[in-house]
Amino acid sequence: MKNFIMFLTLSRIIFGPLIFVLSVFFEMYLVSLTLFVLSAISDFFDGYLARKFNHESSFGKLLDPIADKILLCSTVKAIILITSDYFIGLIGVLTLIREFWVSGLREYTAINQIQATSDVSNLAKVKTTLQFIAIGSYFYSFNGGYSLGIFLSSFIFFLSLLVSLKTSINYTSNALKSK
Repeated sequence: MKNFIMFLTLSRIIFGPLIFVLSVFFEMYLVSLTLFVLSAISDFFDGYLARKFNHESSFGKLLDPIADKILLCSTVKAIILITSDYFIGLIGVLTLIREFWVSGLREYTAINQIQATSDVSNLAKVKTTLQFIAIGSYFYSFNGGYSLGIFLSSFIFFLSLLVSLKTSINYTSNALKSK
């Protein structure tokens, strides 16, 4: 089971760049969507299974957020390039800046032994869900050539950005209050 859990995490590290290549260079949006959905499912199950079967490890805790960032960076960059849209580009850049900010903040809280201030919140889970829905919706819309789908995907992506900014403010505030 431990190897399977690690496989789920590693799959996101592999699938992120693969999705980028397949969608940007080969316009294989349905394959990209399928790999992304599998990655999103693996994101849920690797943590769930690790906790359920008591196979949590320091390496797994380190690798999981890295895998998440690789998947997110790869897919957001692909969407920005495919759409060539400045608004989507802005949302994407701000989303990625938030992800790196929160990663740095988690490093800060770990160094200062105040990790509880940056534990994943329920609102952050909502953010991730909105991001996954938006990204999946983009690939679905690219595959079908659905302009309305791309517009709705952009709206959901924007909502995820608002939630992202709120969670980063919360994490930052909690970390600064604790120090």
